[in-house]
Amino acid sequence: MKELALYIHIPFCISKCYYCDFNSFSNKKLLIPDYIDHLNNEIKLYKDKLEDYTIKTIFFGGGTPSSIEAIYIGKILETIYENLNVDNLEEISIEVNPKTMDREKVKIYREMGINRVSIGCQSLRDNILKKIGRVHNSEDFYETYNLLRKYNFSNINVDLMFGLPGQTFDDLFFTLGEVVKLGVEHISFYSLIIEEGTKYYDWYQNGKIILPDEGEERKMYHDGVKYLQSKGYEHYEISNLAKKGYACKHNLFYWKLKPYIGVGLGSHSNIWGKRYWNYENFQEYFEFLSKNKFPISGEETIDREMEIAEYLILGLRLVQGIDKKDFFNRFGVSIDNIYREIFNKHKKNGLIYIDDKNIRLTEKGLDLCNLVFVDLLP
Repeated sequence: MKELALYIHIPFCISKCYYCDFNSFSNKKLLIPDYIDHLNNEIKLYKDKLEDYTIKTIFFGGGTPSSIEAIYIGKILETIYENLNVDNLEEISIEVNPKTMDREKVKIYREMGINRVSIGCQSLRDNILKKIGRVHNSEDFYETYNLLRKYNFSNINVDLMFGLPGQTFDDLFFTLGEVVKLGVEHISFYSLIIEEGTKYYDWYQNGKIILPDEGEERKMYHDGVKYLQSKGYEHYEISNLAKKGYACKHNLFYWKLKPYIGVGLGSHSNIWGKRYWNYENFQEYFEFLSKNKFPISGEETIDREMEIAEYLILGLRLVQGIDKKDFFNRFGVSIDNIYREIFNKHKKNGLIYIDDKNIRLTEKGLDLCNLVFVDLLP
C-alpha cells in the first residue's frame, strides 16, 4: 500500500499571539462541537478514496489543539481508526500550549495513542513571553513537560523562537540551556517573521516594536544551532534539530514531497498529482460537509516541471540535501542534466555543495536559500 500523512486542523485557541497569522480563532468556542462533527464527516468522505493508502503519521495542528477538550481529539482518532487504514501508523503528534494542559488531558492523550507532543514554548523568559502575547509563563511550561514525562511520553518537541523584540543573546541561551538540560528529543528553532495582518505588523510599521538587526538575528540562529549540535542534536532541517532517531516523521512527508491529506478548516492536501485546499471560513466548510461534499475551495494540477521544482526546493531544506540517486529513481532523469547551469552558479557563489551523491545548501546557503529556490521555480 502507498504511504500517507494526515494533518488535522484545530482552528481554536485561547488567545491570538501577536505574531500569529495562522487560520485560528480565539472567540469561536461555541462552534467546537459542530466543527468536530463536520471534521469527522470529512474524514469519512475519504474512506473510499484512500483504500490504497495506509496512514503513517497523524498531526494535530492549529490553532491550539490542546485548547479543546481531550474527548474531541479522541472522537477524531476513533473516526480515523474506523474509516482509514492505520495498520502501519508510526507517529501521532499534537501541538499543545502549556496553559491548556493538566493531568487528565495528558492521561487521555496517552491512552488515545498519541506518542509525540509538540510544546509551544518560544522562550523561558517570562518578560519575553508577555511581549509576544503568549498566555503561558515558564512555570506552565515546566509543569506541562514534567506531566508528559510522568505519563511516559518519550518523544517531546519544544518550539523556540529567536529574533524576538527585546530578546538578548543571554535570553536565548538561557532558554536553550534549560531545554537541553531537560533532555527534549526535538527542537524547532524559528525566527520571528512579521506577517501582514498581525498585531506585530501594525506595531512594527508604527515603530512600536524594535527587532534585532539582521546580523544579530543570523548570529542567534547560527550560534544557537552550533550550541545544540554540541549537545548532541542533529541539525536535519533548516529550522529543526533532533536527537538521533527523533526527526519528525510527519514533516518529512512534506520535505520529501510525499502524499499528504489535510482535513479541517483551510487545510491543504497534496496527492493524486494535485494540490488543493479547504475553505477557510466555518460557514462554507459546514455547508459543503452538511451535503456530504468535500469542502474544497480551490485546486491546481502539479505538472512534472512543478513537481521537480517543489521536490528540489523542499528537499534542499533538509541539511543532508537531495540524493541524486533518489531523484533519478523518482523522475527518471539525472538532476545534473536539468539544473547543471543553476547549480554551478550557486556553487560558485558558495551557496550549495555538490558531490557525486548529494546536492545540499552550505551554511551560507541556509541563510540565502531563497536565492537558490527562486532559480529553481519553472
